[in-house]
Amino acid sequence: MSRNDKLHGQGASAGLGEEAGSKISAPCTLSNNPLKILMIAPTPYFSDRGCHVRIFEEARALVARGHQVRIVTYHLGRDLEPVPTERIFCLPWYKKHEAGPSWHKVYLDLFLMLKVFGVTRRYKPCLIHAHLHEGVLAGWPVSRIFGIPILFDYQGSLSGESVNHGFFKSDSLLYKLFRWIEYRINRLADFIVTSSSCGVKELKDSGKIRADKVAVFPDGVDTNVFRHYSRLEALDRLGIDDNYPVIMYLGLLNHYQGIDLLLESAKLLIHQGRSFRMVIMGYPEQGYRQKAEQLNISSFVIFTGKIDYADAPKFLAAGDLAVSPKISDTEANGKLLNYISCGLPVVAFDTPVNREILGDDGIYAEPGNALDLATKMSDMLCNREDTRQRGRRLRRRAVEMHGWDIRVTELESIYQQMLTVEK
Repeated sequence: MSRNDKLHGQGASAGLGEEAGSKISAPCTLSNNPLKILMIAPTPYFSDRGCHVRIFEEARALVARGHQVRIVTYHLGRDLEPVPTERIFCLPWYKKHEAGPSWHKVYLDLFLMLKVFGVTRRYKPCLIHAHLHEGVLAGWPVSRIFGIPILFDYQGSLSGESVNHGFFKSDSLLYKLFRWIEYRINRLADFIVTSSSCGVKELKDSGKIRADKVAVFPDGVDTNVFRHYSRLEALDRLGIDDNYPVIMYLGLLNHYQGIDLLLESAKLLIHQGRSFRMVIMGYPEQGYRQKAEQLNISSFVIFTGKIDYADAPKFLAAGDLAVSPKISDTEANGKLLNYISCGLPVVAFDTPVNREILGDDGIYAEPGNALDLATKMSDMLCNREDTRQRGRRLRRRAVEMHGWDIRVTELESIYQQMLTVEK
């Protein structure tokens, strides 16, 4: 009996899928290359941000291994080769590309579930790979109807993210409702992967998930894309003189990513007499330009706005140092992989997630402390040779430990575990 049969029980063989003649009956194992995988992205994919990068790079790495992957997503975003993308019908009033919760997602995810159903009937995948909690909600009914396993790619707490984005407060009834929904979604999938050991602990502690149903599957990076480019060309594109040391930030601009703390640390660096340029790449700016003006640091800080994923490493080449002031101590922090793959030393807050990625060569500041963040950046700008050596070691770490050519074999192993016939 297969793992999938055990999970579904007799209801799968006597359920709607078989009665309708729609159950996927062909055996699916890695020996039958290529696997057909349907990924669900309940988001305006692709929109040049962390969650989307993980989805794309997973899919591209699987395609490079010979598997077939199809992504089902919202009507917004853009397609990226070589992964086919299928979208729900256009809803012209919904134009939100930024991360964060929205009440519109209630009906968006219903339409997404219907789209997943249609694509599954036609495409006949071996496995559904659902990103985020909403992806599981859209994919789970379809997986049961067609009798195929579903993998949950967990990227942080649904209720925690909503609190971080100010959608509701942690002591509200909505928080309790979302927490209850989240617990139940966590138990729907046949298997769960999460990007850090903190995520595994959170799932086991809060969702009563069995140890054999969850595994760490860290973020990866395409080290052939994120690599060394010409620093002079990058400085020229940014309009920065070669005499200034440059601090880079790449990612979303909001409170829980620590942008307020980052601007405060820039002001403290100036007070310490440091001469530098800080390049902040990302969106939405949400008044951060105005805040920089209020702090009187505009001449030191450059806002680029949204940066295309393909251009990101070419801009990162301008940096002497990269920074990640993200506040969350459990969510993934994929930007660190982009930094180190480009050979940049990194200052980040001292959290388990950041230490898993950076190891001993990360430069760690006290979480939430803008003064300590500024002090650590100042120390690294003063010691340029140590900074360069750390960058070289981190680049090696990216290639040897975090490349997608390594990660994809781990994902295949997880798929094999889900698809293997068990006695």
